[in-house]
Amino acid sequence: MTQHVWGYLPEYEKERADILDAVDTVFSSGQLVLGKSVRGFEQEFAAYHEVAHCVGVDNGTNAIVLGLRALGVGPGDEVITVSNTAAPTVVAINAVGATPVFVDIHPDTYLMDVDQVAAAITPRTRCLLPVHLYGQCVDMAPLQELADRHGLLVLEDCAQAHGARHHGRIAGSMGNAAAFSFYPTKVLGAYGDAGATVTDDAAVDARLRRLRFYGMEDRYYVVETPGYNSRLDEVQAEILRTKLPRLNDYIARRRAIADRYAEAFNGTALLTPRTAPGNEHVYYVYVVRHPQRDQIIEGLKAHDISLNISYPWPVHIQKGFDHLGYGKDDLPVTTRLAEEIFSLPMYPSLSDAEQERVIDAVSDVLGRL
Repeated sequence: MTQHVWGYLPEYEKERADILDAVDTVFSSGQLVLGKSVRGFEQEFAAYHEVAHCVGVDNGTNAIVLGLRALGVGPGDEVITVSNTAAPTVVAINAVGATPVFVDIHPDTYLMDVDQVAAAITPRTRCLLPVHLYGQCVDMAPLQELADRHGLLVLEDCAQAHGARHHGRIAGSMGNAAAFSFYPTKVLGAYGDAGATVTDDAAVDARLRRLRFYGMEDRYYVVETPGYNSRLDEVQAEILRTKLPRLNDYIARRRAIADRYAEAFNGTALLTPRTAPGNEHVYYVYVVRHPQRDQIIEGLKAHDISLNISYPWPVHIQKGFDHLGYGKDDLPVTTRLAEEIFSLPMYPSLSDAEQERVIDAVSDVLGRL
């Protein structure tokens, strides 16, 4: 089954005229860097996420990097997060000179086990970095209580949770700042790399704007503090403006697909996603679990279906993070789940017929185990 880069070609075919109009709007304006498209998107994205400020940047990794730096996190600090995440979460912590500290995940939701965070806090801890993974939110109330008690900052990683809610609050509105990725496969995806950091704090917003533009304040060539060239591209911003009004429709379709999968595999040995109490899931990916994961994936090849694993190698055991000193047994739930989880096709342009084909194939393979 050809998945069209997780559904991107079918989406483009459907929205092609609007996407090309967005590109033409930018090229015709003559404003190609930090112009009205970026400003417009920042205002609209902030409003959607119920925060005061949004700063568009060049990718989701730098959204975290700049978010950490704008919050004052740097060398000598520790940032508590999870290993069951895309590596950029941890790469960003490393990039600002801080040390990632991992806690394990909850076996039902695969999200940060907040009950383990208190024991991980040390005098060097500066920031908590919850990852709203796969489309639903970490339990933020007890996490924020810990942060308040210990005087810590909270930066939400919302790369996989556009539009998700936790007890009525939207992802990105619950910490000191939040980072988003608009990589093409995201719930709200650009047509290339793009990202944003949001906050309600005007001082953090001002630092973010300096950091993304070399560290300059309001005059070119005058650097106030060392920064980056990390600006959201005008073309991507205008495309995102075109797609943002459709975000709720994208989410509704993802939920409908998730409901059909849950119905189809109810009562089987395939564990489907569990939504934590108070969460409104947006199903960025539809992660399922089975102890014979590898046999299932191999069996599906006979049906011409290839599936993704998110993520087969936890960050804490990857070679690039050997210096942190973690072993496989240090995060047992994370390590075990990495051997059992995989993702079924999930994107708004997945047709009913395509989904039924996936369900039939998976059911056939399960029946042969």
